[in-house]
Amino acid sequence: MKTLTVMVGITMTSGVIGILPLPSPSSSQLRARQADQQLAERRGDVRDLLASARGVAPSVCALAADGASNGWGGSWDAPDLSVRADVRQLVRSIRSTSLDRTESRALVDALASDDPCVRHLAGTLIGRSGDRSLVPELTEKLRSSSPSERAGAVRALGLLGDRSAVDAIVRTLRDATPAVRANSAWALGRLGDRRAASDVAALVRDALPEVRGAAVVALGHIKAADNTETLLRVLRDDASPEVRRVAAWALGELGSRVAAEGLSAAMRNDKTASVREMAAWALGEIHARDFADALIAVMRADQDESVRETAAWALGELEVKKAADALADVASSDKSAEVRGTAAWAIGQLNPGRAPKGLMAALRDSDDDVRLKAAWALSQIGDADVVSDVTAALRKEKSEQVRQALVRTLLESGDRSSDVFKELLESKDSDTREMAVRALSGNRGNWPWPWPWPRPRPNP
Repeated sequence: MKTLTVMVGITMTSGVIGILPLPSPSSSQLRARQADQQLAERRGDVRDLLASARGVAPSVCALAADGASNGWGGSWDAPDLSVRADVRQLVRSIRSTSLDRTESRALVDALASDDPCVRHLAGTLIGRSGDRSLVPELTEKLRSSSPSERAGAVRALGLLGDRSAVDAIVRTLRDATPAVRANSAWALGRLGDRRAASDVAALVRDALPEVRGAAVVALGHIKAADNTETLLRVLRDDASPEVRRVAAWALGELGSRVAAEGLSAAMRNDKTASVREMAAWALGEIHARDFADALIAVMRADQDESVRETAAWALGELEVKKAADALADVASSDKSAEVRGTAAWAIGQLNPGRAPKGLMAALRDSDDDVRLKAAWALSQIGDADVVSDVTAALRKEKSEQVRQALVRTLLESGDRSSDVFKELLESKDSDTREMAVRALSGNRGNWPWPWPWPRPRPNP
């Protein structure tokens, strides 16, 4: 039942109380009242958010600051039922609307908090607001006597993304506090202004690995190619595996072929698997085709499966056809299903013109994803000589998704066997039946078939 609210006025005539209806508010007045109420609630929520952050552990704080929304906005936000709906709405609104003065005052003041999570959350919300009118005030806070306030202000400036703050942030690269130097390098990388590249590069010799790592990542984002030699030196000599890893990533981002030799050496010789993995990724990213043999050797022999898999992925990116047989051997024999699947996928990227024997063996793999990627690769190759093997695999295959990929392989290989397609027309899977009809009719259209991408590439 709906409740009707009636606004009334009270009058008194000759000692008798009378109740008279007051004029109904206009729609514009109602909207104004609703806006005032929502604003008051939002202000309260901002205070509640900041208060709730006090004392929270750093790792949990980072999730709290960044996890209330998945970054897509609107109705696509993750339905996290542990977070109040009004708080989720607040975070969404701060991503898309300017703060009012009361809200921005509360958040800017919170950058001076003695609690690190409060400062982190305040900076995050300022950045999400996109309110660049705060840049002058935040820039002024870079002169604060409080190191934590300076660190929070420079982080907020990086999140806001206003390049007018670049010169002020460059000055804080020489701050006595490591957190300020690291945040400043990060902020300049986010702003992506090449004018700051040489100043950021000076920090790769900082005493603390956290600062050096932030500077290296910033150089990758700034994409100034004249930093290649600096990053190669870091990749070769830095004592921190994490700093070397992000140096390999930054070199991949720069895309300079000059870096290929150094990346190859790191991929083969670095003692830390995550560095070798990133170096393999970077070789694929910069399309270093001359280093296919080095990638093949690492794919076959590295002790770490993430390194072997990334080397296989890089070979697929390079599209060097001579790698097909080596990839096929790995696709049929590596002990890791992830490596076998990515090697099969890479063969499809190469499109060698014929199907290597190892790829056919991968159709019998115990892992569904490996068989799926092998079938996809065969459909890319379109080798008519494999039709009988694919047909035999199709009759035994239990996964409907893999069956769909095998149907496409038959179509791309030119087979129109009525017996095989009769079986497909009787499949319980509607997509498989649809694909059989298309195959028999010669209609290739937009196929509802799976695209077997490899696992996500490493990022710092």
